[in-house]
Amino acid sequence: MDQIPVVSVVFPVFNEAENIRTVYDRVKKILTPLGLSHELVFVDDGSHDTSLEIIRALADRDSTIRFVSLTRNFGHQTAIVAGLSYARGQAVISMDADLQHPPALITEMIRLWQKGYHVVYTTKRSYSTLSFARRNIFRFAYWLLSKLSGLNLSFGQSDFRLLDRRVVNVLVSMPEYRKFLRGLVCWVGFKQIGLEYDVVARYAGQPKYTIGGLFSLLVDGVLAFSITPLRWSLALGLVAGTLSILYGVWVVLMGILNLLGLQADLPPGWATVVAAVIFLGSIQLIAIGLVSEYVGRVYEQVKGRPTFIVAEHSETSANLHEQTDRSPRQS
Repeated sequence: MDQIPVVSVVFPVFNEAENIRTVYDRVKKILTPLGLSHELVFVDDGSHDTSLEIIRALADRDSTIRFVSLTRNFGHQTAIVAGLSYARGQAVISMDADLQHPPALITEMIRLWQKGYHVVYTTKRSYSTLSFARRNIFRFAYWLLSKLSGLNLSFGQSDFRLLDRRVVNVLVSMPEYRKFLRGLVCWVGFKQIGLEYDVVARYAGQPKYTIGGLFSLLVDGVLAFSITPLRWSLALGLVAGTLSILYGVWVVLMGILNLLGLQADLPPGWATVVAAVIFLGSIQLIAIGLVSEYVGRVYEQVKGRPTFIVAEHSETSANLHEQTDRSPRQS
């Protein structure tokens, strides 16, 4: 039986053929001198390039490499969850394969873990690779997420982190269909400490993270940890209802004054009615949209579909017809 590794490093991979060999070489140069048994777990998230072929070739000549190939692109967060599910190490490090997460930080992460920390998370010290507009959009997104979710997420937290085996077991056992890992890692507690690093440009290839992806992550984070938007919707409805009542009372009073011969000016009927209908209709649509988002996530959850589907992994690569569903509910 293979020796259980002390450290596992998980790489979510989506069309990173130009980066895989380089990130492998750099991480091995960091881990080998430490003298700790280790493994590198590559999760191919439905890549369309030669990423999987390169990973297979590396695994053929290095027994510390394991890989998981998903049947399609399930997304960055799910790919990390898949890697956590298959990693065997007492400490599990997740990092991107584009070398924007500096491998040199691994040594310090392991040192802090050996001192007793269960979670070593990282935050970006600078966003020099981003434009001013994108940098401020990211900053606002983190601020809004922290306020709405109640989580103490510092600006620039990334998915480059070390997790103790106890934390990994808790995360993969959670039955949530959409796991927002940055929030969950904060929520589970344990002894945590942060490290900062400077973001550098990708080694090769095109960025996969777009403003749309950030917005989707923001929505997932808010809806997974807070019902504040529903309360805001209720509050907005109460305010609109109160204003409508006050307006109605005012119109009635103006009508009474007219009947008494005081000639009070009544508001124009058509414009007032149209404005009120549009205003109240907008509030209703916003409220319905919020409720629909929550109901949609409940619907996804109760269907009980696996979080991800594995087409092939290194232990069964000879049998390509085998399908293994290792969702967190089965771990």
